[in-house]
Formats: sequence, C-alpha cells, structure tokens
Amino acid sequence: MTYPRVSLYALMLAAAGIPLYIHLPRFASVNLGLGLGAVGAILLAIRLVDLVQDPLIGWAIDRWPRAQSVFAVTAALGLAVGFPLLFTLAPGPSVTTELVLILILLFSAYSLGMILLYGRSATLANSPTPRALMTLAAYREVGMLGGVILAAMAPALLAAMGARAQGYPSFGVFLGVLAVATALLTLPIWRRTPLPGDRLSFQGLVQAGALKLLALALVNSLPVAITSTLFLFFVEDRLQLPDRAGPLLILFFLSAGVSVPLWTRIAHAVGPKRTLLIAMPLAILGFIGAAFLAPGNLFGFAVICVASGAALGADMVILPAMFSVVLTRAGLKPSLAFGIWSFAGKLGLALAAFATLPLLERNGFTPGGINSADALAALNISYAIIPCILKLGALAMVLALPTEDQTP
Repeated sequence: MTYPRVSLYALMLAAAGIPLYIHLPRFASVNLGLGLGAVGAILLAIRLVDLVQDPLIGWAIDRWPRAQSVFAVTAALGLAVGFPLLFTLAPGPSVTTELVLILILLFSAYSLGMILLYGRSATLANSPTPRALMTLAAYREVGMLGGVILAAMAPALLAAMGARAQGYPSFGVFLGVLAVATALLTLPIWRRTPLPGDRLSFQGLVQAGALKLLALALVNSLPVAITSTLFLFFVEDRLQLPDRAGPLLILFFLSAGVSVPLWTRIAHAVGPKRTLLIAMPLAILGFIGAAFLAPGNLFGFAVICVASGAALGADMVILPAMFSVVLTRAGLKPSLAFGIWSFAGKLGLALAAFATLPLLERNGFTPGGINSADALAALNISYAIIPCILKLGALAMVLALPTEDQTP
C-alpha cells in the first residue's frame, strides 16, 4: 500500500499547488481587484522567503529523520487552514497584506510537503535502485497530475452546482478537507526509517552531477510556469474560447497523466536522457503551433494540449527521478538537496509570473475585457514564443548531460 499512499499525498500537494498559479491571478484580479502586475510582484517577493526557507526545511527533515510523521501532518494542516482563508478573502484596504500572509503560510506548508515527499524517494521506494526510484516517481507523478486535474475542474464544477463567487470559497473548503483526510490516510508511509546519507556539500553536488540537473530543472520549469500562469488568459482572450478553458486544461493534464507509464517504460528501455530527447521536441512543436493558431480553433489547440501534456508527463517523472538516482548513488542526504530543487522549481513559477503579468499589463491586456491587437500580440508572445525559446535552451542542456544506460 505504500505506492498508492504516495500517490494520494502527491495528489493533495498538487491539488493545493496548482491554484497558486492557475487560479490565483484570475481570482485576485476579478474578486480582489488587484492588478496583474501586483500579483506577479507578490509571487516573486514570496520567493525571497523560500530562498532561505526551502533549504532550511530540507536541512530540518534530514536533521530529525524520526519526525517524518510530524512534518507530513504539519504540511497538510497548513494547507487545510490556508486555502479556506485564501479563497474567502474580500476586497478591502488590507487585502494585500492579508493575501501575502496567507500565501506565506500556504507556500511554507506546500514546501514542507513537497520536500518531504521528494526527499524521501529512496526510503519510500521498494529499494534504492534506479529502477525502483523510477517506478516510485511514476506513482508520485500520476498522483500529482490527478491532483492538478482535480484542482483545474473543481471551481467550475462547484460553480455549476450553485456555489458563489465562481466556486472559489467552496473550493478552498474542499482543499482543506482533502488535506486533513490525506494526512490521516497516509500516516503509515512516514513511519519508515529514512536511509542514512552523507552531509550535503556544493562539491558533493558537483561531483555527483546534481548541480547540472538543478540548473536544468530551473530552466526547464520556466516554459511550463509561463504557460500555466497564462493558460486561462490565452484560451479565453487570445483564442476566444471562454467556455472551453476548463475542459482544455483537463485534457492537457490528462494527457500528461496517461503518458507517465509510457515514459517510465521508455526510460527503463533506453535511459532517461534519451527519453527526454524524445519528449522535449513535442513541447517545442506545441509552442510553435500555439503561436499560429487562429481565434476559435478549438481542435488545433486540443491537439496541442495532448502533445504538450505528454511532454510534461516526461518532465515530471524523469527529471526528479534522475536527481534522486544521482543523490542515492553518491550517498548524499537528499532532503536538503530537494529543498534546493523545490526552490528552483518555484523560482521558475515566480519568475514567470513576475515577467509576464506586468508585461501584459503594460501592453493594456485586461482579463475578460476588450483587448487591442497589441495586447493580444503580447499575450501570444508571452504564452508561445518565449516558452519555445526557453525549451530549446533546456533541450540543449539535456544534450550536454552524460548518457545513461537503461535503468537496471
């Protein structure tokens, strides 16, 4: 039962994490009256907290290996408290301060859960071998993608059932209940004694090859971060398909989830590097296709969602598993390393919001409003062209990695 519980804990974290980047910009703009530039600046500022916090969380998890249950429950309770507070916020003179404080709580709880889950990969796997770590990663990422799909569709479903304020207050309560239930159901997996490891150092990361993977993780996170932040805007305003945003988002993540077992088998057969070299061009083609879509082209964008979703599935399962493998082979303590990994991924999300949201605001883009050709062109460049260039950079970094044999 360990792997299904790993999937469940991952589902909770992903369901909690996706609203911070997909739903929050629209919620803050429409419901709280905040500008897109202000939301982007807030998200980047909170990353300064993570700069110190995430490595400290990883250090604490390694320092107190017998407190894993406490860490897991604390993370879940932080989410259970934070999300009902977030989505019941109302406009007012202190709304910015309240939003920042709640987001710090949520990001802290999310960081704790993510670093614990990824840092304990070798302990949660059936054995600390590359093949077992890849299998664990597949279960974990399927859970992640299930949580993303759940979070993507929940507000719209709740609104259709009569929930107020586009379903967001009820959505916050739902996430809180999910976090509490997950904390109780997954307690047994955190009672395993973590595997020992050597103290983490910069030199150790370099010698293990982990530093190259950290840099790759940051660059590779940027395209997905940008498209996640702008997805609803692109579908509703650029493609003029406001009623199709939810189903298209679900299609994207369903494609990612369905592809995970396939990428896992391919990685076992040909190795992780070759698997990424197969998957990454799919994302690049998706970005190119999106840039040239005409408004109203539902079928074309659906095909792009399937292809780019499949590419995301490879990124999600392969890169963290590669990182776990190099740490385990080098005998390094993993949680502090995954604290740095977590920060790199969230920094990418924050940089995406900070760079693109103010750019759209400066070009006169208004979510759900009447937008000029220049505003829509800025949205098109931000959503498709910039991520394509960044993904090409990530592909070049993968080409520079040493080639691994298939996982034994």
